[in-house]
Amino acid sequence: MKVLITGGAGFIGQHLARFLLGRDVSVTILDNFLPQVHGDAGELPLDLAGHVRLVRGDVAEPEAVKDALQGVERVVHLAAETGTGQSMYEVGRYARTNLEGTAQLFEYLTKATGNHVDRMVVASSRAIYGEGAYRCERDGLVYPQPRSSADKKAGSFEPLCPVCKGACQAVATPESAPPQPSSFYGLTKLTQEQMALLFGQVLRIPTVALRYQNVYGPGQSLQNPYTGILAIFSNLARVGHPIHVFEDGRESRDFVYIDDVVTATATALLAPLEGCHSVNVGSGERTTVLQVAEQINEHFGNRSTLQVTGAFREGDIRHGFADITQVIHLLGYQSTMSFRDGLERFLDWAEQSAPSSQGYEHSLAEMRNRGLLHD
Repeated sequence: MKVLITGGAGFIGQHLARFLLGRDVSVTILDNFLPQVHGDAGELPLDLAGHVRLVRGDVAEPEAVKDALQGVERVVHLAAETGTGQSMYEVGRYARTNLEGTAQLFEYLTKATGNHVDRMVVASSRAIYGEGAYRCERDGLVYPQPRSSADKKAGSFEPLCPVCKGACQAVATPESAPPQPSSFYGLTKLTQEQMALLFGQVLRIPTVALRYQNVYGPGQSLQNPYTGILAIFSNLARVGHPIHVFEDGRESRDFVYIDDVVTATATALLAPLEGCHSVNVGSGERTTVLQVAEQINEHFGNRSTLQVTGAFREGDIRHGFADITQVIHLLGYQSTMSFRDGLERFLDWAEQSAPSSQGYEHSLAEMRNRGLLHD
C-alpha cells in the first residue's frame, strides 16, 4: 500500500510514518519544514530519511500536491497551522494552510484521471466544539456559548447555561455536540473536516475525520511557543523560571498520548471501512492546567514558583474532554496511557534537549499588543 502523509515531518506524522513502515507500507511525506515547528531541523531524522519518499513543499502549492499524490492509494492529511492564540491574528496564514491546502488536495482528486485514492483520513480537532458539552441541573445537557471578556475580567471563568444563565458542569463532549469554535483555528479545522467529508461522499472515498484532543508525547516540538503547554511548562521548569498559569488554574484539557493517537490514525487508514465518519480521539479524562504545572514542576525538583495569574487569552476554552464511545465502536480504539505515566515519558525525553522560553515570552507579547491577552 502507498500512503501520503501531509505534514508528515511533524510530531504526529513522524510517529505515524514509523508505525506504517514497520508494517511494510510505502510512505510519502509532504512537508515544508516550517521553522516555527521544526526549528533549525530542515531534514527528516535518520531513521526516516531514505525510507520514505519526501516531497519538500507547501500543501497549498498545487505542484507540490500533484507531485506528492502520484501513485498514492491512501492519504492522511495532517498538514496545518495549529496555534489557537496565533490564529486570532495570523488569519491569512491559517486560512492559506488549513483551508487552501485542503482545497488543493481535493481539487487535484476531482480533476486527476486515473486517481487511485480510496481512503482519506483528516486530522480534525476538539477546537471545533468551542466550550463543548455541559450539564445544567435545570436544563440538562447544554452547549454554552463562548465566555465573555467582561465575565473573565471579573474573575468568573466558568461558562453559564445558555438557557437559564445558571451554573453548569462540564461533561464529556460527544460528536453530536454542535460546532461552536471560539478561535479562528477551530473554525478552519471545522471547515477542513467538512470539506473532507463532503468530497469523501462526492468522490465515494471512505473518509474519517479524527477530532484529536491535546496530543502529547516524546518528539513534539519544544520550540513552538504557540502550541503545547507541556512543552512550555517543561522549558520553564527546567531552568527554574516562574510558571504563570492562566485564569484560576482549574481550566482542564483531555491529554492523549501519541501512541494512542497513532494507533487510532493507522486503524482509520488501514482497517476495512465504508462511508464517512467523524470521531473523537482522546483519553476521555480531565486534567486541570494547574495539575499539569504541579506535576511538571515536581518532576524537575520544584525549581519554579507557580503563579495563578487570572490572565486569559481570547479564543481559549474553559474545559474540554472527549466522549470516546464512537471511536471505540468504529475503530476498536482504547486509550492505554494514563496522563501521569505519559507525562513522565515526555519529560524524561524533554530533558535531553536544551530548554528555551524566549519564544514563549515573544508569543505572549504578540497577543498582548493585539489586545488578545488580558493580564
